[in-house]
Amino acid sequence: MSEPCPRSSRLPAWLPWFVGRLGYGLLTAWVISLVVFIATQALPSDPARVILGPEAPLQSVLTLREQLGLNRPILVQYFSWLGQVLRGDLGISLDSNQPVASIIFSRFGNTLALLAGVLVLVVPLALGIGVSLALCRDSRLDCLGLSALIFLKATPGFLLAIGLVLLFSMPQVDLLPAVSILDPDKALWQQLEYLLLPVFALSLSSLPYLARMVRASMIEALESDYVSAARLRGIAEWRIVWRHTLPNALVPAIQGVALTLRTLIGGALLAEVIFSYPGIGTQLNSAIQMRDLPLVQGVVLVITLGVVLINLVADLLTVLLTPKLRTARRATLIQRNRRGIQSWWRRPAAKAP
Repeated sequence: MSEPCPRSSRLPAWLPWFVGRLGYGLLTAWVISLVVFIATQALPSDPARVILGPEAPLQSVLTLREQLGLNRPILVQYFSWLGQVLRGDLGISLDSNQPVASIIFSRFGNTLALLAGVLVLVVPLALGIGVSLALCRDSRLDCLGLSALIFLKATPGFLLAIGLVLLFSMPQVDLLPAVSILDPDKALWQQLEYLLLPVFALSLSSLPYLARMVRASMIEALESDYVSAARLRGIAEWRIVWRHTLPNALVPAIQGVALTLRTLIGGALLAEVIFSYPGIGTQLNSAIQMRDLPLVQGVVLVITLGVVLINLVADLLTVLLTPKLRTARRATLIQRNRRGIQSWWRRPAAKAP
């Protein structure tokens, strides 16, 4: 029997799973790009008519359609657009006649700042609330906290945004601006007051799910056998919480943060429109109104790639933080399990005959 190659023996056991997961994410992005391209082509209005106006002569509209390539078959247009994307070119905006990539990334930083502000506020709050409710499980404080979280979860995001505007931006109060119109001549950190209301609105919508997940993970960890053994050895309760239960509860919380981020991307688009915040959401909304197909397709593609990247990073962190998954010889079983990484990790081992 020949000995294995020394170089291949040093490869991480999870690397084949990671390569497969990356390929699956790229395949998902390709399918979504195809669906979005066909859906934008099926919009009822004609982009050439929107650009020239309703009173433009038909010959001018037909000429512009030919110049833009809109008279070609849909699949021909798609593969031409896909070839441009693979070369790093997202096309030219039909409305402003500027490169789509420059338009997107001029607003992309504002959306990232909004999401970063929500994460900085939500993650510590969710950890603190979840751990506190788990430690006082079934108490009156736990019942009140769960009721408040359920109420926030059941309230639509736009109602929370309107309520915050009424609470902080009425003429009688006037603490925060109701409209988040940024000055392009100033740095973003010099206009933080315009980010507060959108950040608060998105935080209130995202906090309930993550806090309840941390609470459930902490309760499961507190009821585990190793915690019972630690208590029998006389270890202090605070040491058990911070050194044993919380690190184990963070692994499912990583997936919760990833799901929160995926939800935040969609919520941020809505919050940007409500507060007139100059981000990707308002750019997408105006592009849809103007039937700017290259810009709509480019924005959706960037959002899709962002969601794929978030999922990939969350799954990779889960594998790296879980020794049983990190050292598994056949880590591809994680991908085949329908219940996800957490269910695979918690699945009990088969009993010996």
